[in-house]
Amino acid sequence: MIRHLNCASFAPRLVGPMVAHVLLVERPEGLLLVDTGFGTADVAHSVRLGRAFRAMMRPALREQETALAQVQALGYQADDVTDIVLTHLDLDHAGGVGDFPAATVHVYDAELEAARHPRGMEHGRYLPVQWQDARFATHHADGGDDWHGFESVTVLGDDVLMVPLAGHSRGHTLVAVRDPEVADGWQVHAGDAYFHRGDLTSPPTAPRVLRVVQRLLAQDDVVRRANQARLRELVQADHPGLRIFSAHDPVELAAFTDA
Repeated sequence: MIRHLNCASFAPRLVGPMVAHVLLVERPEGLLLVDTGFGTADVAHSVRLGRAFRAMMRPALREQETALAQVQALGYQADDVTDIVLTHLDLDHAGGVGDFPAATVHVYDAELEAARHPRGMEHGRYLPVQWQDARFATHHADGGDDWHGFESVTVLGDDVLMVPLAGHSRGHTLVAVRDPEVADGWQVHAGDAYFHRGDLTSPPTAPRVLRVVQRLLAQDDVVRRANQARLRELVQADHPGLRIFSAHDPVELAAFTDA
């Protein structure tokens, strides 16, 4: 079963409400999270998120929105989470890692290298205290299988794929989870490869301010725009069974939680 959670709420000015869309995948071998939003330590010590981030994003920082609180509300314990797959290590995606010390954390090696040895603007996006004690399993964004025109796909078991989708950050990845309720279906977490559902329409209709924000936050905007275009083509091809969503669009999250 795949559950869709909101693990952080934001109210940035000029943009409107945003969320941290997280997946909780219930598997026989244990629970798997795709991204984590903020963790309990972020809520308790919000100052560590930095003044600039808090002023720009205006996070709500509610303990009940943490992945740990929501996992426990479902009757599970922290140690039931065996794996965490991160689209990237930005502080609003990896904050909950420390709440699940038994989990193996999957990232691309380029992303972990960027987080441990940031350059330029990367210094502002990572918060090592969130994940410094994590047990990482790093993967290479080369070789691997093909999936819907994307190359170098890493397969985690038979139900989770990591697809290189750099640009927003050095080692950003798309994470696809097999949908058990749809034949050949996949639920596709695109992380921050785009911010608004309008980014994937043809022509794109995302608000201008979000387009500007994406450009400013990109580690490599040329690569980001190219990969976003590839996602747009995939959506326009209308593959049955593929449901693609980003990390921060509340309307996309509501399409799963309000169903």
